[in-house]
Amino acid sequence: MKFSLFVHMERTDPAIPHARLFAELEELALTAEGAGFETVWIGEHHAMDFTIAPNPFIQLAHLAAKTRTIRLGTGNVIAPFWHPIRLAGEAAMMDIACEGRLDLGIARGAYVFEYERLLPGLDAMGAGLRMRELVPAVKKLWEGDYAHEGQFWSFPTSTASPKPVQHGGPPIWIAARDPNSHAFAVANGCNVQVTPLASGDGEVASLMERFNTAVAAHPAVPRPKIMLLQHCFVADSPDEADQLADDLSAWYGLFGAWFANKRPIHQAIMAPLTPEERAAAPHFAPEVVRKNLVIGEPDEVIARLKGYEALGFDQFSLWIDAGISHERKAKSLDRFIRHVMPAFA
Repeated sequence: MKFSLFVHMERTDPAIPHARLFAELEELALTAEGAGFETVWIGEHHAMDFTIAPNPFIQLAHLAAKTRTIRLGTGNVIAPFWHPIRLAGEAAMMDIACEGRLDLGIARGAYVFEYERLLPGLDAMGAGLRMRELVPAVKKLWEGDYAHEGQFWSFPTSTASPKPVQHGGPPIWIAARDPNSHAFAVANGCNVQVTPLASGDGEVASLMERFNTAVAAHPAVPRPKIMLLQHCFVADSPDEADQLADDLSAWYGLFGAWFANKRPIHQAIMAPLTPEERAAAPHFAPEVVRKNLVIGEPDEVIARLKGYEALGFDQFSLWIDAGISHERKAKSLDRFIRHVMPAFA
């Protein structure tokens, strides 16, 4: 099982300059490359300092000039916000910029907050349909001349310009949860990204079962790769692990609030949840988060990850977004590199 880093710029304090966050993201990515991580992943989000990445290709192109070996992945671009011709061309240009190290992750998106601002009236079902139309069209545009008549996009004969470096185009990863999404990804020769969020190891196993079912239903398609995205932090003591669990509990409370789109936002920042609001979300309570996420001292983290490896995951991506300081993220990443990765050498 290989390791990757899922990282974004994130800001809760308006006094922190965005440029500082950009530099800190670069530092974490370079640390991951130096440790032999497979990929650094950056997603797409709009008008929210909770996750700052209006176009992940910009941050990845910057990292392309700073790195040499680590792969650079979109985790993920939001399918309904992209025209097929634009995505095919920009992804190909990014593949040239990083000399063939691009992985293209694509998702339907999740935040109603973003849907309302970029495509008012869009819901998750409509976003999923757009993703299913987008992916095959992008592949055809990488291949050569292609005309498209679809439900959401139509265009005359076109091709991607430029063309990607990687033969057949960059590997495409589909963010999948329900069985239909797994089946779509496998049928279209795409890799799969899954995340249980804070639901625990039962959901991890269930996600792998859905993937295996999709693979078995498409015996003519070579087995794609599957990546598990999960918050993972290495502590140096039980007390620090408990503090991290409380931090992640607060982060997931805000995640749920952004997802529901019911709390006020000022200058792209949502105020922390009150104690009463946190208590109203017991599924994100610190003790639940401590149990369900990969948080603990090195031996505990190794044991959890060995279990995921045994399930058949090809890649484990450390989700390092947590609303904590850069220094604390860097310390946890350093402990992971020094004390956890050797167990998987």
